[in-house]
Amino acid sequence: QVQVQESGGGLVQAGGSLRLSCAASGRTFSGIGWFRQAPGKEEREFLVAISLASGGTYYDDSVKDRFTISGDRAKNTVYLQMNSLKPEDTAVYYCAGGPSVSGVSRTYTHWGQGTQVTVSS
Repeated sequence: QVQVQESGGGLVQAGGSLRLSCAASGRTFSGIGWFRQAPGKEEREFLVAISLASGGTYYDDSVKDRFTISGDRAKNTVYLQMNSLKPEDTAVYYCAGGPSVSGVSRTYTHWGQGTQVTVSS
């Protein structure tokens, strides 16, 4: 069974940090991306993506100074280190696997169930 699974969400104070994990199983994806969906918003916002094969990354400008993506190819796992968190970062964070590194959600074929991140002021 092919799946991706997020973990590591939680409650953190503004200015704090969290590290999310995304474990893929059943296959190796060419691209793994992180998205988030804020309360009351219909669309998922792209954050960053990585190629586990090459290590290449693609960041949205809005988070590139605070968020860092990394990957462990042997574990087929991707990490999202989030620093200097703000209340507006509160959202459900999703990881997704697909055939390429992309900022477009429809590129990705397999999605996790999401992990809640809440940043208190």
